[in-house]
Amino acid sequence: MSSNAPVEQPITAVPFLALGGLFEADDVAAANKVVQAASLDGGNFFPLPEEKQFQDALAAHEGSTHAISVNSCGTALDLCMMALGIKPGDEVITTPLTFVCTATCAAAQGAKVVFADVDPQTLCLSPEATRKKITSRTKAIIPVHFTGLSADIGAFDAISRETGVPVIYDAAHAVGTRYKGNPIGAAGKASCYSFQSNKNITTLGEGGAITSNDPAFAELVRQKKTFGYVYGGPKLRVVTVGFNYRMTKPQLAVGITQIAKAQRVIARKLQNMQTMQRLLQSVPELILPVGVEPGHGAHLYVVRVNSQKTSITRDALAAHLKSSYAVGTAIHYPAVWDWEAMKEVDFDRTNCEVADRACREVLTLPVFAQSTEAQMRYVAESLKKSLAELCVA
Repeated sequence: MSSNAPVEQPITAVPFLALGGLFEADDVAAANKVVQAASLDGGNFFPLPEEKQFQDALAAHEGSTHAISVNSCGTALDLCMMALGIKPGDEVITTPLTFVCTATCAAAQGAKVVFADVDPQTLCLSPEATRKKITSRTKAIIPVHFTGLSADIGAFDAISRETGVPVIYDAAHAVGTRYKGNPIGAAGKASCYSFQSNKNITTLGEGGAITSNDPAFAELVRQKKTFGYVYGGPKLRVVTVGFNYRMTKPQLAVGITQIAKAQRVIARKLQNMQTMQRLLQSVPELILPVGVEPGHGAHLYVVRVNSQKTSITRDALAAHLKSSYAVGTAIHYPAVWDWEAMKEVDFDRTNCEVADRACREVLTLPVFAQSTEAQMRYVAESLKKSLAELCVA
């Protein structure tokens, strides 16, 4: 008796995708609408009513009273350092397990970058380690919501109240992240988001935003991101030294459609991450991520090659997965202090043993909103086979 059911094709490769979220017909239509309007007689790419719509939608989604769109998370962090008045002689504390701009935003203002260790479970910046690094010169703390898992906002709030040091959150991974059930966009002095291509929502490849519940801080950031302009009143005013860090009209239009589907993307990706957790739960050579449950922003699925349980290195495993099974992986992240540019930067990396080891162990697996269960099974089995094969090599 024949069956009309489709035959599942064997998986032979699982690449690491450049697009982290879902880009669909509504996004294409939003961009096309803007471009078509600009093509008409008298059309252009200004004014930007989409900017307010996008910012309002993001603020509502992330639980803040203010949202300011910019062209990247890097420029968002830069603006926050400028708005805080960070200058040479100051110190800024952050994690070494992050993308380089989390640290270089402070270095660009002439400040010393002080690295504090990460929590051994969450891999987010440790509040206890941070507290030990605070001096009279500390002017800001930048925790990262690593992979979409919230940092310990309550503990950093307490540190900020006690010391007066403002906290700027790097929320590049954290659209939709929750801390104790609440959105994280109102935490600290501000939060900085990324909408770059590999994030769960993207504004045509690049983009970012700052959220804050501090109206004066938000207004200063808003001015600095657009040449120092103050809009409104009888005439245009330029009141501070600023830059052009705006998003474009097509980006903003797509950002509106992307925010509308953000929870669907996150839910699908979180479900896939939970599937991978089950598939890998019995692999002793791997340390699986914690907190893979509702409230996680589900940006990256990062495992660690447990160097205390195996002599196989992360780099050897990644190379074997690629060459033998065509499974793509990524590293999030090398230690910031290992980048060549840090030779030009004044920094302190003492007492960061957990982060130092984690940066050599972390491996990001190809788990996306688009991933199928068959692909995830293939990745998990390829991992197990690679570990076995490398063990006897």
